[in-house]
Amino acid sequence: MQDNYNYFITSNKVYMVIIAVLVLLLILYGHIIIGSIAIALYVLLVIYNIKNTKFRKNEWKKFIEDFSSKLDVATTSTLVKFPFPLVIIKVTGDVLWYNQNFSFILEGKDILGQNIKNIARDFNIKQAVNGKESVFKYIKIKDKYYDIYTNIVGTSEKSRDKIVILYLYDVTKSHNMVSSINANKDTIMLMEVDNFDDVVKAMDEDDRPLIIAEIERTINIYAQSLNAMIRKYESNKYILCIQNKYIEKEMEKKFEILDTVREINMGNKLAVTLSIGIGRGGATPLENEKYAVSAKELALGRGGDQSVVKNGDKLLFYGGKAKEVEKRTKVKARVVAQALVDIINDSNNIFIMGHIKPDIDCLGAAVGLHSVVSLLHKECHIVLNNPNESTKLILAKIKDEKEYKDVFIHSRDCDDKMDKNSLLIIVDVHSEGYVESMDLVNKFGRIVIIDHHRRTTDLIKGSLLSYIEPYASSTSELVTEMLPYMVEKPAIKTIEAEALLAGICVDTKNFYFKTGVRTFEAASFLRRLGADTIEIKKFFSYDLEAYLKRAEIIKSANIYNNIAIAVCPKQIESILLAAQAADELLNITGIQASFVFVKIKDEIFISGRSLGDINVQVILETLGGGGHITMAGAKLEHITIDDALLQLKDAIKKYVKESEK
Repeated sequence: MQDNYNYFITSNKVYMVIIAVLVLLLILYGHIIIGSIAIALYVLLVIYNIKNTKFRKNEWKKFIEDFSSKLDVATTSTLVKFPFPLVIIKVTGDVLWYNQNFSFILEGKDILGQNIKNIARDFNIKQAVNGKESVFKYIKIKDKYYDIYTNIVGTSEKSRDKIVILYLYDVTKSHNMVSSINANKDTIMLMEVDNFDDVVKAMDEDDRPLIIAEIERTINIYAQSLNAMIRKYESNKYILCIQNKYIEKEMEKKFEILDTVREINMGNKLAVTLSIGIGRGGATPLENEKYAVSAKELALGRGGDQSVVKNGDKLLFYGGKAKEVEKRTKVKARVVAQALVDIINDSNNIFIMGHIKPDIDCLGAAVGLHSVVSLLHKECHIVLNNPNESTKLILAKIKDEKEYKDVFIHSRDCDDKMDKNSLLIIVDVHSEGYVESMDLVNKFGRIVIIDHHRRTTDLIKGSLLSYIEPYASSTSELVTEMLPYMVEKPAIKTIEAEALLAGICVDTKNFYFKTGVRTFEAASFLRRLGADTIEIKKFFSYDLEAYLKRAEIIKSANIYNNIAIAVCPKQIESILLAAQAADELLNITGIQASFVFVKIKDEIFISGRSLGDINVQVILETLGGGGHITMAGAKLEHITIDDALLQLKDAIKKYVKESEK
């Protein structure tokens, strides 16, 4: 024990050794008498040194013990009377001790042994213990806000024996001040009656002023309820300047104005729908306006009847309950077609690419564009890495044509054929996460996008021309509509016309879903070009084994609130069969929507289908998927079927709950 105090005592060992050597030399050189006296003196010196050292150690021990005692009292007193709230917790978050000032925060409530998360829910104990964060801002405890500073202390040599000391600083005033400033900041809202022309034109001429007046009255009343500045700058477009605090309330209410406008009934045959874009969080009103424009375009691109809030890079979606209403114009199709021709003529060679595992619609659109590009006398290749099982028959027939001998290439083989002036046309997809090869996309400086899916947040950027029309039944329909505007006489081959018509058939489920006047016009145009419906029927045929497997999938279905959920047996690893089974489940009486799971290696694919009353796209978007109201899909990685089922059911519950509001 006494050895602990040795570092406080000056050592005399070196001097004692030197004296001993000198005495020994005296004796060796014959100075016996003097050596004997020196030895006696040396012994006395050793005895004195031992006693003196022992005395000094005792004095130091007494001093240190006394000092430690006083230090413990001072430390304890300091911790107890620390001017700021202080808490000592385990690495697990359990409270070990807290001082008087923290007790005042709790208003006398005892939380010893409880977890700190019970009173400070936003505090992340894991980040504190790992050392990732040492300061946690604006943590709410009771009705006040605190900045929490953390310090990790080891209580023993064992690394696991640690405690975390939390120092709390009251920042309620500054928090409230910042919140007040943010609440009173101006937000820009852009509002558009997205089907205004269709609603008005479908009404009797005498009733048109009534519906126009009612729409305007409803929107103006809404603006007044928000204390907003409102200006109408086109017949169906409005701009509003609103304080942030009102937007927060609207977000909580899921923008009920969408439902209010949809319920307007002045004898109109079509429901009125709004598309709203909100920009907030920008440094200037101009930046918020840019956010609002981007948000409204996204709302329109997703099919309208919804609100999109853009706060910097963060996007929030509300609504999207109504079916997409056909509102394209042939003028737009002509303008886009002519612009595309100009871009093609200005390019050295053309590459066409779709999404991962391209379906018949994607293939049909690619083949249709290839036919036009060939008529424009430009070299053209279709990028195809992994063909979809559903395209096997039609792809084989296309490849039998001599003109398509070297047309289909892998993305890795494009480098040798492309240059700075090459053009990439992306069809049936606009999302970075679903395109066939994003690495290839990044190599092109000239990109065109043609798609009919509702806009997603990860839109491929930098395109020269973007033609995204969610109101179209399919991308094949969009391409078909552009054909006569791109070349004077679109003398395309029969197989090319059949590929386009097959694409329309697939996405409309043989003209059951999302079929408008324009869809039938496109189909009749392709029929005149030689498309044989019997041949198209053959493309969708399947053998007896596939039929039995599909029946097995359907047999496994369970019904939840008119929604069928089925899981493919382990031996079935086919996305196509899963999609076909999802379609078949809709033929059962009472089924409004269906979801079919299939596991392939470490990935789980979900095919969602509906009759239109349930938006399967909104449901699967929460799982990272996308698509249309009636047809959507999602892919989950590194997850079990059971966990995936739980996620889907939670998404359905959330959707149903929000739909009931």
